[in-house]
Amino acid sequence: MSLKWRILYFLARCYWRIFKPLTLGVKLMLIEDDTIWLVQHSYQPGWFLPGGGVKKSEDFETAVRREAREELGAEIDEMQLFGIYSSTSTSRNDHVVVFVSHKFTIGQTDKEEIRAVQQFALGQLPPDVSRGTRRRIEEFVNGRNQPEVGIW
Repeated sequence: MSLKWRILYFLARCYWRIFKPLTLGVKLMLIEDDTIWLVQHSYQPGWFLPGGGVKKSEDFETAVRREAREELGAEIDEMQLFGIYSSTSTSRNDHVVVFVSHKFTIGQTDKEEIRAVQQFALGQLPPDVSRGTRRRIEEFVNGRNQPEVGIW
């Protein structure tokens, strides 16, 4: 893992613990046939749905398209809302809006932030996939097709 990104992530976690700001993020499930694209960040171990923070004055759709381009070089054609989730882990007060897309193209990744990008079979996820990511994928596999509000 990149030392620079690990230090920045550590400092961000310290900030969240002290100030407890409200944060807003987006995640994207890129589903192709019976596979999903996941990313490994340079600052924390494990596999995650691509995504990130929503910038000031940015709407959710713009944010998720930007994050897809930054992390996977992906261009999204169509997407649907999958759910809105609250996360209070790692001392955050974080809210995550998750989208799903079946129509997209994958390009070049951001080599500094993203260590790896890989496609996995929906039924064969890696053992170190994050808990929230695993839950969202399992909900998708189990046929949930209406957006929900819940805990990340």
